[in-house]
Amino acid sequence: MRLKGKHVVITGGAGGLGSRISALMQKKGARLTIVDRAKELPFEANLVTGDLSTQEGITAIGEQLAALEPDILVNLAGIQYFGPLEKQPTDSIQLTYMINLVAPVMLSQAVLPAMRKRGKGQIVNIGSIFGSINFAHFATYSSAKAGLKGFSEAIRRELQSTGIGVTYIAPRAVKTPLNNNTVMRFAELTRMAMDDPDYVANRIVKSIIAGKKDVYIGFPESFFVRLNAVLPRLVDGSLVANDKIARNLFQIQQS
Repeated sequence: MRLKGKHVVITGGAGGLGSRISALMQKKGARLTIVDRAKELPFEANLVTGDLSTQEGITAIGEQLAALEPDILVNLAGIQYFGPLEKQPTDSIQLTYMINLVAPVMLSQAVLPAMRKRGKGQIVNIGSIFGSINFAHFATYSSAKAGLKGFSEAIRRELQSTGIGVTYIAPRAVKTPLNNNTVMRFAELTRMAMDDPDYVANRIVKSIIAGKKDVYIGFPESFFVRLNAVLPRLVDGSLVANDKIARNLFQIQQS
């Protein structure tokens, strides 16, 4: 598929990873609509501002996107919490599921009627390796991304023979502001691999153009995704050391 002349909507398209995806798509001739909290964009594109953390906000954005009738919807916007579940504030839990899972589902629902009418379109959900290998201390983020993976698979089956494609892309950790200082310190202590955002953006755009179904970025993480699917208890053991490092890190912060 060629991007030239295609109308692409990207949620979180002004962020650390989103701005790079936007730039690549523009170079390939796509017309962009960015859904973001930013008041202005550093590049030329239509901007839709709103709140993806509430049902009312998502509905309002969905109505705007439905009227725009995009060719491609990229659900990229996301947030994460790193820490013990019992310490996560209630409003943070709600935000995590609303932005990472509910918003992609509702926005997909909003743009589907026009795609069905045209007999073509593409929904792209940016998940995470953490949605397949559910990490301790990322409980709400991991489970929200696991839900997004499941939604992608279900809606892909629902849309068979309609001409509408569904792409699920799961990067491993990316060096963007999504990761706070604690996450970066954890990554350093555990030697967690973190990819350059330019590399990840390039992989995402190439996967969209190719119409891929499921893409997992990073090795050995992509191998562990498959291993975790069949032998999750084996993966449990390999993550014990990381869990201890995280617990020690939290104790140091509290002391």
